[in-house]
Amino acid sequence: MILSLAVIVAVSLANPSLAAEESEADIQAYVKDMQPGWNLGNTFDAVGADETAWGNPHVTEEFIKHVADQGFKSIRIPVTFDGRQAAGPDYIIDADFLERLDQVIQWSLAEDLYVMINIHHDSWIWLSEGMHHNHDETLARFEETWKQLAEHFKDYSSKLMFESINEPQFNGTEQEQFEYLQELNTAFHQIVRESGGKNDTRPLVLPTLLTGSEPEKLSDLYETITELNDPNIISTVHYYGFWPFSVNIAGYTRFEEDTKNEIISVFDRVHDTFVAKGIPVIIGEYGLLGFDTDMQAIEQGEKLKFFEFMIYYAQEKELTHMLWDNGQHFGRTSYEWSDPALYQLMKASWTTRSATAESDFIYIKNNEEIEDQSLKLDLNGNQFISLLLDEEKLLEGRDYLWDGQQLTFKADLLKYLTEDGHLGTNAILTAKFNQGADWHFHIKTYETPTLDKAEGTVANFSIPTSFNGAELATMEAFYTDREVAGPQDWTPFKEFGYTFSPDYEKDKMIMKEAFFNEATDGEIELTFHFWSGEKIPYTLTKDGNTVRGETKTETLEEEKPAEGGDKNPPRDNEQPKDKEKPSPIEKPDNEDDTSGNKVVPGNEEPRREKVPNDKNDNQPAEIDVAPVNERVDGTSKPNNDRYNRLPNTATNLYNYLFLGLAFVLIGGILALYFRKRKIDK
Repeated sequence: MILSLAVIVAVSLANPSLAAEESEADIQAYVKDMQPGWNLGNTFDAVGADETAWGNPHVTEEFIKHVADQGFKSIRIPVTFDGRQAAGPDYIIDADFLERLDQVIQWSLAEDLYVMINIHHDSWIWLSEGMHHNHDETLARFEETWKQLAEHFKDYSSKLMFESINEPQFNGTEQEQFEYLQELNTAFHQIVRESGGKNDTRPLVLPTLLTGSEPEKLSDLYETITELNDPNIISTVHYYGFWPFSVNIAGYTRFEEDTKNEIISVFDRVHDTFVAKGIPVIIGEYGLLGFDTDMQAIEQGEKLKFFEFMIYYAQEKELTHMLWDNGQHFGRTSYEWSDPALYQLMKASWTTRSATAESDFIYIKNNEEIEDQSLKLDLNGNQFISLLLDEEKLLEGRDYLWDGQQLTFKADLLKYLTEDGHLGTNAILTAKFNQGADWHFHIKTYETPTLDKAEGTVANFSIPTSFNGAELATMEAFYTDREVAGPQDWTPFKEFGYTFSPDYEKDKMIMKEAFFNEATDGEIELTFHFWSGEKIPYTLTKDGNTVRGETKTETLEEEKPAEGGDKNPPRDNEQPKDKEKPSPIEKPDNEDDTSGNKVVPGNEEPRREKVPNDKNDNQPAEIDVAPVNERVDGTSKPNNDRYNRLPNTATNLYNYLFLGLAFVLIGGILALYFRKRKIDK
């Protein structure tokens, strides 16, 4: 054995490339073992007094245990040091804060989780401007911060890794920004590697500029990593999807080809730049940007299709992914998921693909004739097994038809499920497959929504609305001359949650101040598009700070337009033509910084927002409107005994047979009767 070991050592010394290949394989395996990961967002990265400053409770050991129990293998703990350091030249980190951070790290390591810590919102708080206008002092602060962290954690398990900086962004020209990032990443690498202990080989995570995935950003980081010549470096990017879909703007209400193709192109590019050349990649954050403004901005079924394909393709390209969770997904004290269907789909996607469907709803208009309804399934290599109502199997041929591609819901079944006229969700049918997550179909009854007159101010305006079981898909806005109204005037279809938002519980449509801030005085013609297919027009009149609204008498013709949004939609970080892009050097208060984060007053979380770059014509896009997340207005399936049995949807054939036999019997009796009378005569 000793001889064998000596031979291996000798071969390694004689052939450095062999040793490098083994180390490369080790770091690849390290990152693979981190799959899947989760972010402890809006906690130690929160700007304020402590980890609760942005609304989340103190982290507990029990909570970390529950995170591990969900199946996650790694945890990213973003950390903001601004306000938690003394002044220079030493920039001493607050001892209590560091001790508290240390405690949560140790809890995480005890659960056998890989742990990543970083410098987080400092990127936009003091590094972005400081590197350009106060370079030496800013660099010194960055270096002193990492010197303290490296010293404190140098003897910790190698399952703890350091990420240099989150979403690095800088004022200055693009070339200057690349140079600043190279300088920071190089300084970070040198500080950690020279600090002793396990830091000489500890995995280090380096981001692209803005953690973006554009070719020039990937290439720049690749050059830096190549120059460092260190086998224990990991690259990282973030991914929040095709921007118009991610925030529901420009008519991109569906998970369609543009959104899918962007996932493919981005992940292919990241894989080819790094993974194919032996450098592992972590998608340090992923999700949908619309979640930051309204959790129902993206329709439930469309959201599920996005996550299913994104996770699948990331794994196909050997990219480890870490879900961004600022408290909106996994409950910090309840230990429950706000959207169990999303979690079940993500969990299934870690090991296999799940089938999806064209939609996750069927809308039935109240008091109208009901017909068979068909939806196409995308099996993703799976097999359809059965359709259930309350865990009981429905009968193929009687309740539904399946032709291998399309699932048809029979009219008699739909009549039965909606017969009491309850508006909203009447039943949930569950499609089962041989593997992967279930797919749920929400059977909804609706009537035409109505919007009433309203009056208010630009800061406080809402429209009394009877949704009548229908849910909102999007809204478009024009002035009377058909020029696009409101912000982002390259599209009439406004951003869900940022400019408008339905409140189903309080029966009102909220128009946000952000919409009016970029709208001129006069009449504004709105059209609200509902997933049921109806379009409701509404007219606003803005006069300074005052806003009035009234509905038009006619309802626009119901239709189901083609899929997709505006033609030539803006891409990541693009800006409308003839519109000046906010300067990364001198940005006004509350404007978007170069990372796509809006700095919100009051030390609140930045709002992630991409800015598009080419202005389309003012023609409305055709959208496939057909509903929003599972009901938030409480209109779930009624508690009725009839749901404890299978629906009585037998065909009328048996009724016809019975009537036929009755007529034959009556005819026979009458024949005997008349024959007897004839004989008697």
